Amino acid sequence: MSVHKIFNIDSPFFKEIGDMTRFTTRFFREITKPKQEYEEFINQCFWVGYKTLTLVGITGFIMGLVLTIQSRPTLVEFGAESMLPAMVSVSLIRELTPVITALICAGKIGSGMGAELGSMKVTEQIDAMEVSGTNPFKYLVVTRVMAATIMVPVLSSVANAISLFGGYLGVNLRGQVSWHLYWFQVFDALSFGDVVPSLAKTFFFGFAIGIVGCYKGFTSQKGTEGVGRSATTAVIVASLMVFIIDLIAVQITDLLGLT
Repeated sequence: MSVHKIFNIDSPFFKEIGDMTRFTTRFFREITKPKQEYEEFINQCFWVGYKTLTLVGITGFIMGLVLTIQSRPTLVEFGAESMLPAMVSVSLIRELTPVITALICAGKIGSGMGAELGSMKVTEQIDAMEVSGTNPFKYLVVTRVMAATIMVPVLSSVANAISLFGGYLGVNLRGQVSWHLYWFQVFDALSFGDVVPSLAKTFFFGFAIGIVGCYKGFTSQKGTEGVGRSATTAVIVASLMVFIIDLIAVQITDLLGLT
C-alpha cells in the first residue's frame, strides 16, 4: 500500500492545511511589498481593539473576581490565605487572561472577519477590486491580520490589569488587604518567566486569529450559506489554534526553564 493511500492525502483535511499554508505564505510575501495600506490598518486596529475592549474588560474583571473568591476556601483550609494575591496573579498572568482574551477575540474578531470577507467574496466585491487595480489581498487581508496581531496583545495586557483589580476586590470581600500590600504581593510573585512568555504568545494568538478569519472569508463559496459557514468555521478553527499555540508555548517555556 502506498504512502498516498495510507495518509489519504486527497482528504479535505490535508487540502485545507495546504490551502491555508499557501494563504499564509502569500501574506508574508505581500506584507513586504509596497505600498502599505496604513489608513485601512489604523481603521482595523480601531475595530479590532477599541470595539472589543469593553467585552474583554468585563470578562477580565469577572475572571479575576471569581477566581479569587473560588480559591479562598482551599487556601484557608491550609492556612495559606495570605498567599491568595500571589496565587491569583500568577494564574491570571501566566495562563487564564491571555487564553480567555484570545478566545473572546476568536469569537468576535474571527467570525467578523470571516463574515465580512465572505460577504465581499460572494457578492464579487473582491473581484471588482482586482479589476479596478487595487490589491484586495493587501488591502483586506494584510491590514486585518496585522491589526489582530498587534491588538490582541494590547487587549490581553489591559485584561491583565483589570483582572488583577478584580482580584483585589475579591480578596477584600471576606478579608482586609490594603491596596499597597495587595500590589506588593502581586508584583513580588511575578517574574520575567511569567510576564514575557505570556505576552509573547498573544502575538501568535492574534496572528492565528487574523489568518484563519481572513482565510475562511477570502475563500468563501456557495453564496450566503457559505458566508455563515465561513464565520462559524473561523471561530472553531481559530479557537483550536489558540489552544495548540498555548500548548506549544508552555512546552517551550518549560524547556527554557522559564516556568
